[in-house]
Amino acid sequence: MMRVSAGTLLLLVALACPLPMLRAQGTEKPLPALPSFLQEVRRNLLSDRQLLSQYTFLEKGTLSHLEKGGKVRRTEESVFEVYPSPERGRSYRRLIAKDGKPVDPRELEKKDREHDLEMQALLRKVERESAGDRQKRLAEEAEERRKEGLLLDELLQLYDIRMVGREILEGYPVIQLAFRARPEARPRSREAKMMMKIAGHAWFHESECQLIRLEAELLDTLSIGFGMLARLNKGAQVSFRRRKINDEIWLPAESRFTGSARILLLKGLNVDARTEYSEYRRFSVQTSVTIQSPNP
Repeated sequence: MMRVSAGTLLLLVALACPLPMLRAQGTEKPLPALPSFLQEVRRNLLSDRQLLSQYTFLEKGTLSHLEKGGKVRRTEESVFEVYPSPERGRSYRRLIAKDGKPVDPRELEKKDREHDLEMQALLRKVERESAGDRQKRLAEEAEERRKEGLLLDELLQLYDIRMVGREILEGYPVIQLAFRARPEARPRSREAKMMMKIAGHAWFHESECQLIRLEAELLDTLSIGFGMLARLNKGAQVSFRRRKINDEIWLPAESRFTGSARILLLKGLNVDARTEYSEYRRFSVQTSVTIQSPNP
């Protein structure tokens, strides 16, 4: 299942650039000054990968294979329960349904036992962590945050962002922004070079400065892993939505990719790939050790 990185999409729009204050059409109330507005956006910025590490949730992936005219030829569907791990990159993605059919309970029980044993081992590892190991782990996390900050700093210099106007979206007052790479931009890092090929619009909650929706288009062919892992063709469409959970935190609701791609040097595909997120629950160590399925 092809999945779109929500954290990458957030990085595309959480940038600052010194443009003058604009006025919304049909109203005397001025739009907020863009530099200060985006400063608040960046202050609130926390990648969805980090946010999701605090929650268990349902993830439903739907991959539709399209014919050239856009007609759906075949659809695959997978539903996962996702459980964070005490160790980065070790989330438990528990497949509970495939193409509308529940997974065999015996298979689930087997996977759950394996997961429980793994989690017990990880917890023992954390308990026995020496001061040196802890310092090393914290240093690695700090280095990861530093690199993300450097990427943001680079994108700040490379992107041109316009404040389009004010509107109501899903019942919230929002500010719409348009973003595109500056023609004279000269990206240095590999990640920035990839992101420069994407342009589009983003909608932020006006007072909370949180991303609610993003819609973008790929302006040129994008190769991942020198084209060996994936190749996304020009014209592909990407969208991303977030919603407020328990009236306290904004989390992913849906990500979508529509376009043509080639995966692992295989035959090219025309696809509509959608991932939906729901049933958020606060993560706890007990939840990770003993699986308790969310009610559908």
